Amino acid sequence: MAVTLLGSKELYPDAPYSYAALAAGTGLVFTAGACPLDEEGAVVAPGDISAQMQRACRNLEIGLAAAGCTIRDVLKTTVFVAAPERNGLIEAWRVVEEFFKEHPAPSTLLGVTFLGYQGQLVEIEAVAQRP
Repeated sequence: MAVTLLGSKELYPDAPYSYAALAAGTGLVFTAGACPLDEEGAVVAPGDISAQMQRACRNLEIGLAAAGCTIRDVLKTTVFVAAPERNGLIEAWRVVEEFFKEHPAPSTLLGVTFLGYQGQLVEIEAVAQRP
């Protein structure tokens, strides 16, 4: 099976990975974890879980668009939150819940110790079906 790796001119161009992969013949799209990065690769809103989650969701939407998908094509998400207390997970989840309110796809919410970029508190990845 052929795989097409996809990027986006709207996202940080120097990330050492593709933003999405399309599995030929299946229409399945797998995204990288969308991080709360701006176009220059800086983590936005240090210390603010909600603001970071909003940016990560927007970046996820851009990554999905690169694969010809929208939020309504998402089959499943995984949300990662680096927070010392459960309240941080709830705060991040409220943003995800609002973002997916018209299409509440199955999701897994995980608390983790830390994430890849300095100051990064959240990350969200998705599996989608290309229309």
